[in-house]
Amino acid sequence: MTEPIKLSLVHESRLEPKLHNGGIITYNPTIELFAGVAGPTTLQIWRSNNQIVAKSSQRGDRVSVQAIRWKPDGQFLAVGWSDGVVRLMGLESNKAVHQMTICTAGQANITSIGWAQNLAAKHPVSTSQSSSKAWEQLASQGLDLSKKKPAADLPRELTFLEIETSLPKLSPLPASGGSGDDTFVFTTRASLEFLFRPFSQNDSDKVDVMIVGTNDGQVHISIYDSFVIGSFHYSLPPSFGNQTELQLYGSASHLELSTHTLVFKPSTGDKTRTLYLVPIDLTFIYSSPENLSLLASKTTTLQKLLRYVNQVQYHMLHEWQSTRELPNRFLNSINETLKEAGTYGEMKIGQAMYHSVVTGHTFPEVKEWLVDQLAERGHKRWDKAVVTGLQTLRSLVHENFLPALERISIILSRLLGIARFHESKAEIGFTSAQIMKVMDIVSCLMMVGNKILLFVMEELELFHAFSIWLRHEIDRLASSSITEDLTEKEASMEHGKILAYIQQYMPASPLRYYLSSVTAEDTERDRKLADGGSSLLELLGKQIKKQESGQPDTGSYPQVEFLCKYLDSQANSVLEGIAEAERRSVRFGQCTKIVLDHDVSRFDVQLSAAQVGDTWKGVTHTALTTEGDDSHIYIFRTSTTITNGISSSVTAELSRMILGDGKILDLKFLYDDSLLVLWMPKDSDSPLRLIRVPHRSEDLGYEPYTAGSQVTPHELTNEQVTSVFLNMIVPSQPDFVPAQMEIKEASVERGKLPPRMCLLGNDMQTYQVFALPEDPFGEALKVKR
Repeated sequence: MTEPIKLSLVHESRLEPKLHNGGIITYNPTIELFAGVAGPTTLQIWRSNNQIVAKSSQRGDRVSVQAIRWKPDGQFLAVGWSDGVVRLMGLESNKAVHQMTICTAGQANITSIGWAQNLAAKHPVSTSQSSSKAWEQLASQGLDLSKKKPAADLPRELTFLEIETSLPKLSPLPASGGSGDDTFVFTTRASLEFLFRPFSQNDSDKVDVMIVGTNDGQVHISIYDSFVIGSFHYSLPPSFGNQTELQLYGSASHLELSTHTLVFKPSTGDKTRTLYLVPIDLTFIYSSPENLSLLASKTTTLQKLLRYVNQVQYHMLHEWQSTRELPNRFLNSINETLKEAGTYGEMKIGQAMYHSVVTGHTFPEVKEWLVDQLAERGHKRWDKAVVTGLQTLRSLVHENFLPALERISIILSRLLGIARFHESKAEIGFTSAQIMKVMDIVSCLMMVGNKILLFVMEELELFHAFSIWLRHEIDRLASSSITEDLTEKEASMEHGKILAYIQQYMPASPLRYYLSSVTAEDTERDRKLADGGSSLLELLGKQIKKQESGQPDTGSYPQVEFLCKYLDSQANSVLEGIAEAERRSVRFGQCTKIVLDHDVSRFDVQLSAAQVGDTWKGVTHTALTTEGDDSHIYIFRTSTTITNGISSSVTAELSRMILGDGKILDLKFLYDDSLLVLWMPKDSDSPLRLIRVPHRSEDLGYEPYTAGSQVTPHELTNEQVTSVFLNMIVPSQPDFVPAQMEIKEASVERGKLPPRMCLLGNDMQTYQVFALPEDPFGEALKVKR
């Protein structure tokens, strides 16, 4: 007889407010955090001590959370919202750092999010050890370290060499002045460091895969956090008869297999008696070149840098406008006054000020404007608006814009090397010519950035001289007599700089050539010319020469807004080419239909792998209970052989058990060998138990299965349930009834965490976390590949 194990309660929380949407909640795999839907439109993240870490909601009263899932390493939380967008919240930030549009709001709903990790094509493991542990191990064995020098895999080391880590860190952006969903993403140091974490060579053979399903049969696949591969629509084969719209119900994966298992159900209604198990082969992972992880990580970083540059551009335009807005109001006011006077012809304030600087004479209307309207207070506002705006613009270009472009250039140079290496193949989806085009645009942006920096510095210097003179004029004209102090100030003024500012910057700054809006017609005209094969850098150089020589030119090449949009479009064409190359190697395998007598109540799916020679055998176990038989467990076993990343025909088997007279509250898989069943005996005096069913054991009596076939159940008594299987007693209050269970594997990512069972009470407020015993689950604490 198996002695029961009493589980220990790690912590218990009382959730405020009560969970919504059926109690959507999930525990972080690597740290003591959990996230749940805390209101009709609100997501909340709590610590284990019930402290609220973050709250998130979207614009609009009807945007609600439909699905959530933590990344396996716990770094991101994927949240599927009813507006059709999956947003990724960073662990170090409560902001949505990535977002992917999955479907159109109102036309489809997000039904499932799966996040897994796969190994890419196998490569020889480098004998070089980067950590001191390898040396400590050698020393403990009494080996002579001077003679045992492991050979480095130099090509691999060079491939994954991180140059970006030697560059200065990107600076956070101001909290105001941005635009769109990324407005606050890049505003803190913690957020930037989290987003731009350096690529780890230890992860070079691993691919993170996210699979999102919708209720219109779409399956959306992305890798490396936010690199979108694309959407795929699954339809049943014609042999299944009447076609019905499906929705993704769940998915399963294994580290060693690039084939995943998808579970579909009919999208009509919440309940179903029919399930469809479909393998999906992501052969681009299996057949990936050595540099798939490098390619994907660099393109993902490129996407983030493009988003960052766009936000910097918004800030630059905002600051430029702020330097012109207030001064223009002041200048327009006096220009109207001079025009109404009718005695000065077409003279404007610039000419009047130039006259005052040269002759010392001030026109009466200008004097009245300086003394009575502008005065000391207006001058301070003018000075602050211009100086603050230009200084901020200078910082944005120097600390944000140009450093980001340098990082983009480095990434593009890496992509150029990959493109040249694979030039004769179509497997990577882009060419060296495309990368050169993008690099040309980046060079233009760097030239424009340096031009802006030069003009800003010059304008600051000239404005400083002009501002001193303007304040002196206000004080001189307001004074009844000329004091010695005023005379000394006038003698120290730099009249050349004052006149230069009045002529060159006050009416229309040269910065307008780079920071103004461009008409759609000019944009379209210049874009067609650039797309025609001409070097954008040469076109830009010609246009700048025209502007600097005073020739009229309405071209848009020097405009930051135009160049950033053009960069986005050209870079996106490269990214889309990569995604298209990967999409071509995604295929659906043979479908297995499951038909039950009653509606599915609880369900989980798990994929295991075994290598047989040069092929792999993928075995999917699907465990479920039905509403009519709450003591019955159905375990479906479907097997397929996977050769070169492609699945073959599928065989299906079924084992059915009756666990005494108790009620099965929930069931979940843990690792490859354990199905954990939350079981409540009918006897009220008996405690709640967690039963471990070894689902891979042949003793369960699996029998061949075809859709609708019946299998005689193995019926166990309560005593057999608690004696045959490993069982664990769940300590709980008499009034606590679990509504759902979640099982988390052991983790050593951020400190040692045992396997955990998380229970949500049927009151949607009580949340309990129990530590599962390390044995028989201790093998999970071993460091994974």
